[in-house]
Amino acid sequence: MVSTGSAEAIPLVVPGKPGGLGTFAGVFTPSILTILGVIMYLRFGWVVGNLGLIGTLIVVTLATSITFLTALSVAAIATDQRVRIGGAYYMISRSLGIETGGAVGIPLFLAQGLSVALYTVGFAESVAHTFPALDERTVGMVTTIAIAGIAMVSAKVALRSQYIVVVAIVLSLLSLLFGRPVEVTEIEMWGASQRDSEGFWVVFAVFFPAVTGIMAGVNMSGDLRDPAKSIPKGTFWAVGTSYVIYMTLPVILAMRADALTLIEDPLIMRRIAFWGDAILLGVWGATLSSAMGSILGAPRVLQALARDGVLPRSLRWLGRGSGREDLPRAGTLFTLALALVAVWVGDLNMIAPVLTMFFLTTYGVLNIAAGVEGFLKSPSFRPLFKVHWSLSMLGAVGCLAVMFLINAMATLAAAFTVAVIFAWLEGRNLEGTWGDVRRGLWMAITRLGLLHVTSEPDPKSWRPHVLVLSGAPMRRWHLVEFAADVGHHGSIMTVATVLPSAQVSRGRQGSLEKQIGAYLAHRGVQSFVRVVGSDDPYAGSRELVRMYGLGSLVPNTVILGNSTRTETARQYYAMVETFYHDGRNVLIMKEDPERLFGDRKRIDVWWGGIKGNGGLMLILAYLLTTGLQWRQAEVRLKIVVPDAGAAVRVRHNLLTIVSQIRTDAVPEVLVSDGRPFEEILAESSKGADLVFMGMPEPSDSEAFATSIARLQRWVEGLPTVVLVLAAEGTLFSEVLVQHDVTMHQGS
Repeated sequence: MVSTGSAEAIPLVVPGKPGGLGTFAGVFTPSILTILGVIMYLRFGWVVGNLGLIGTLIVVTLATSITFLTALSVAAIATDQRVRIGGAYYMISRSLGIETGGAVGIPLFLAQGLSVALYTVGFAESVAHTFPALDERTVGMVTTIAIAGIAMVSAKVALRSQYIVVVAIVLSLLSLLFGRPVEVTEIEMWGASQRDSEGFWVVFAVFFPAVTGIMAGVNMSGDLRDPAKSIPKGTFWAVGTSYVIYMTLPVILAMRADALTLIEDPLIMRRIAFWGDAILLGVWGATLSSAMGSILGAPRVLQALARDGVLPRSLRWLGRGSGREDLPRAGTLFTLALALVAVWVGDLNMIAPVLTMFFLTTYGVLNIAAGVEGFLKSPSFRPLFKVHWSLSMLGAVGCLAVMFLINAMATLAAAFTVAVIFAWLEGRNLEGTWGDVRRGLWMAITRLGLLHVTSEPDPKSWRPHVLVLSGAPMRRWHLVEFAADVGHHGSIMTVATVLPSAQVSRGRQGSLEKQIGAYLAHRGVQSFVRVVGSDDPYAGSRELVRMYGLGSLVPNTVILGNSTRTETARQYYAMVETFYHDGRNVLIMKEDPERLFGDRKRIDVWWGGIKGNGGLMLILAYLLTTGLQWRQAEVRLKIVVPDAGAAVRVRHNLLTIVSQIRTDAVPEVLVSDGRPFEEILAESSKGADLVFMGMPEPSDSEAFATSIARLQRWVEGLPTVVLVLAAEGTLFSEVLVQHDVTMHQGS
């Protein structure tokens, strides 16, 4: 926005929904209730029994540290941009792009949707265990429908209903605090004996899901009055509060039961508590609150995915909102159907680890997003809550490590799922209306690479970086196709067009480049595009080739079409000569308009030795045969000698060279017996699909023009021919031979 001199302040962060939820109701409550869950009630005693007091405190601190680092990343992103509906998906898609956001967002929705069933099934199992007359499946189905119904009425009503759960959890914790020992014991610092206890990382993997849950508040972003303020504040308070509770509980448990009792009795808290049934209320409250958090979050992620066009067109109706609160009722019904199917199946033990992996994947990607933004220091990334990028990356590493510790196979399954969805979204060529960090990331990598690319020629890493003077590429597609076939292994390709200056205004230039780029991409060619204006096409081409490039990375090879127009012949030859003197290899293609590249089965290389033109031609032929189009082609290395005696010597020398350069070329020595070269050429290469021939060095302009004109006459009746002029300082013999070998030149 441009300042107009007005004294009115422009807010850095746009406010959220007027009349929306505040920090306590919208972020802190759903987050803390998801964190203080079933693992705290049913597995904390087992953790203390296995690791002892000190080991448990280390586990709690390490696990909470990873969550805290993720919370820092969330705070940085939330205070830099307006976080709308979709929470974690919204943050990731606006930072790392819509494909990455969708690849994480779709599994995140599925995980949250199935988590509803996971929690309600857990609730139903505990209720049926307490009241055997009740049917477990019926209880699960009714409970799932009930919490979905509350969520469909209002997010505020749903979150306020969780205050009852807060009361139950607080009551259970107070009852535990004022409880009594179940046996005479001493505090065991390091748990049970080695024979009876699990290892540190096994216990850590079981406990870690107890500190996840901060996304429950983030997912309510679209319903918050001030997301930039509420998300960081509510998340930090939830993490801090849970840490205090988790550091206190091990002390209470270690003082009131010995290690073996803690390991063997999952409901040891009920025996320790002042009022044992309060623990049962806490367990029920924990499962219901977690289910409520999931039924609130999942439809909102689904709504954001649909509105961004990530979902297939047939599912776009899931983006609709209802009422003043923009409730995702359609998405809630969809989530309810998914959850009911899972509740009916009942046993979710097989997919539970994968669900945890999706949540941790989300945490890890959020850390990466904040870390990359911080590392690049883009002017557009100005969070009010600043976090050093190394802390975010440390959180990402922690998430990845924990994923493998919990379940390596589930980690791989989650990674495979995300990769498949990403590839699917990439194939759809989605375009977001917002910017993301990917361009900045590639710019940083490009800058670093360019600074390390030297101007000194390096034969070992040489590639033909091609600039194609194609004119309109759809009319001279053979030039583009040949360049793509030659440069498919790590080369940089540019398709360039010189048009009259009147046709290339500044706006018109960008439009033309975009159109040509789209056409190339549609035909499967990856290339840069450059359109320039000049009233003299030859002068424009010379200037383009001379000025195009960045730093040491400039096109080393120019490909252009053949020209036989007598009125512009001198300008054409002068242009080729200029390219040569500017250090560019030049390839002139004379195409066979009827056959073009024929069957792509045979390539003739008319050779005069491994240096200069001969080396470059052999490299180009070899590169062609390593691609899909020419992979079955035979390269014939042709040399003309005056008599049979010379043929024996040259053939032996040629076989030695071919064995050293390992290009699978087939040597072919031809005896002239007094016949002119053009006759031998026409007869020997008439059955080829592509012919390479060298051009003389342009030491004298008149002689060079005469030589080119003569070559053009010789190849007039041949299949497609490429005339090659090697100009740059690269020793192509060293590209072909990477060790000390004495090379004898052909005749």
